[in-house]
Amino acid sequence: MGSERGGPGQHLGAAEPVANSRLFASLYGELRQLAERQLRRNAGAPISPTTLVHEAYLGICGRDAAFPDRERFIGYAARVMRGLIIDFVRDRRALKRGGAFHITELPTEVPELDMEETDLPQLSEALDELAGRDASLAELVDLKYFCGYTFDEIAALRGTSSRTVKRDWEKARVLLFHQLKDTFRA
Repeated sequence: MGSERGGPGQHLGAAEPVANSRLFASLYGELRQLAERQLRRNAGAPISPTTLVHEAYLGICGRDAAFPDRERFIGYAARVMRGLIIDFVRDRRALKRGGAFHITELPTEVPELDMEETDLPQLSEALDELAGRDASLAELVDLKYFCGYTFDEIAALRGTSSRTVKRDWEKARVLLFHQLKDTFRA
């Protein structure tokens, strides 16, 4: 937690793959914890945290993206991991419908969340819609729900108060509730 973390406004990475690789390496431990939290919450994904982090690395370093601060890098990594988990769940559902056999690891941890794996694609679509309306609210949901950050941790990442983060969280929850309610009615 020393020099590897940047403060608000500090430029952490450039659009060069080498810079993104260094940034990824400096935050590897934190990204591994992020992957563990996401997989605990989404027990339907048949992958290990290490695999998730490495797949996210390939997704991040394969793009020309600049990350002006730590928050945006972590937020982007969380979105990449969420997309990977959703892809794995979709693949698993396709396999259940008669696809080829797939060897998976048996989960040894108790999941924290009762969310059905069938709900993840709808949640992903609702988050994409929310990102179209307000990208910062969608990023907040990624950080809180998928990454498992506390309100205080998110406030520190964003450089705002915990109260502001809680207010934004409630707004995001209401918007997502209405989007998901409409999805399940259809």
